[in-house]
Amino acid sequence: MLGNMLGLLVLIAIAVLFGWLATRAWRARRAIVKWPGVILAGLVTLVLVLVSGIVANGLIKIYTPHNFTVSSIKVAGTPEQIERGKHIASITCAACHSANNDLPLSGGKNIADDTGLPLGDLYPPNLTPASELKGWSDGEILRAIREGVHQSGRPLMVMPAQNLRNLSDEDVQSVVAYLRSQPAVQHETPPTNPSLLAVILTGAGIVEFNLKPVTGPVAAPPKGPTAEYGQYIVSFQDCRDCHGKDFTGGKPPTPVGPDLHLIKGWTQEQFIKTIRTGVDPSGHQLKPSMPWQTYARMDDVELAAVYEYMHNLSPVEATRK
Repeated sequence: MLGNMLGLLVLIAIAVLFGWLATRAWRARRAIVKWPGVILAGLVTLVLVLVSGIVANGLIKIYTPHNFTVSSIKVAGTPEQIERGKHIASITCAACHSANNDLPLSGGKNIADDTGLPLGDLYPPNLTPASELKGWSDGEILRAIREGVHQSGRPLMVMPAQNLRNLSDEDVQSVVAYLRSQPAVQHETPPTNPSLLAVILTGAGIVEFNLKPVTGPVAAPPKGPTAEYGQYIVSFQDCRDCHGKDFTGGKPPTPVGPDLHLIKGWTQEQFIKTIRTGVDPSGHQLKPSMPWQTYARMDDVELAAVYEYMHNLSPVEATRK
């Protein structure tokens, strides 16, 4: 945080300098010095003021605590919940919170590396009982998953709460039950330290992670090879983060995924084989940033449901979801 604050102060100081130069140019008697100086120094001043405002907005978004209400719920932790939570964690959380894309969730690699941009240190933390999570209440963990808020109230930059908020009440409680049941793994990841570029992208609204609290119950449709259940699965996965809101292709700063409407030309068997093997029907190897290894752990019913949803979705429908 200190480095980014210093960066903001430097930007403000340079803006003040160019503002002073614009004032000096305005006082010049020779037109050949006055007008070019005023225009050039004035434009630079305006740009620096704009960038400074964006940086200040980004710092506010990243570091301002949120006082979202914490639920007093106590998860039962039944064997059925733990097993269901383990499955969800293996197909969803392991892609980020594990260095080898597998359980337990002992902490992941710097996800900024997948973007190809200098976004700083953005390491998904250790979520086993050996981490700080052991001192959190069930309600605080639920809030972190669904609303992206740390126990302290600060936003969690690397938590895709915009997707995980769609987990049903039953499923999100199962995840909490599984987190509690994991073996304790001693592994400390570097603290979150966004770069000035990450702050700028956040301040400009290109990266968004601050959310409103979840209110009311969230339910899942019955499990089955249906488009409805496929939509539910896609809603809490990271598909739109990389492939775009309408699945027509992603944009930086996230890893850029291709247009998924190509799936319309695949059979269900080809789709499932692609996810299971990481190789599409044309023989193309999926990019390393595509966490197909974790998605491959979905059962045939889940993958069939995702296929049905993606195969029947039009771009117009996608933007409305």
